Amino acid sequence: MSRKLIPLQVSDASAFAKSLRLQLSAHEGLPSHLQFLNMLAKAAGHGNYQSLRAKADPADSEAIRPTAVPVADPEIDRKHIDRVQRSFDGEFRLMRWPSRRTDQITALWLLWSQLPSAMEMSEKEVSALLRDRHLFGDHALLRRELCELGLMSRTRDGSVYRRVERPMPIDAATILRQHSERQAN
Repeated sequence: MSRKLIPLQVSDASAFAKSLRLQLSAHEGLPSHLQFLNMLAKAAGHGNYQSLRAKADPADSEAIRPTAVPVADPEIDRKHIDRVQRSFDGEFRLMRWPSRRTDQITALWLLWSQLPSAMEMSEKEVSALLRDRHLFGDHALLRRELCELGLMSRTRDGSVYRRVERPMPIDAATILRQHSERQAN
């Protein structure tokens, strides 16, 4: 039985490793083969292993999926999106720190999207921005988490912060798009 190799490309090995570490630390025990494949795919920016396979060989996925019937995006987890949206108020401020790690990560991406890009900021400036974007009173937690997740970089002495430009995960992008559409109406 021959197996087809699925290429796994990552643009940022450090972010890939951090994402994989977070997933492994949140998992109880040793993951199964399929769970580990899904973790690798998610760390590389895919929804799961199936979406990675579909993107690796679009001819195979088209043969399986009928083109006349619209298919919901398999990467979008509606329950996850709803939970995260409930953590934000109408002004898109984070009202509470979510309890699930996946929800926390998505919330951090949404906060990241509100930070200025290509701009160096002091710790005070970052703290002030984060204070304005949340309601539970722990801007230091948010600043630290953004750095640990690789969404912000800082100098060793913590004097200069900068948003790290990365493609946003599909769930966070969906929430952001829905929020923008509500604001436009």
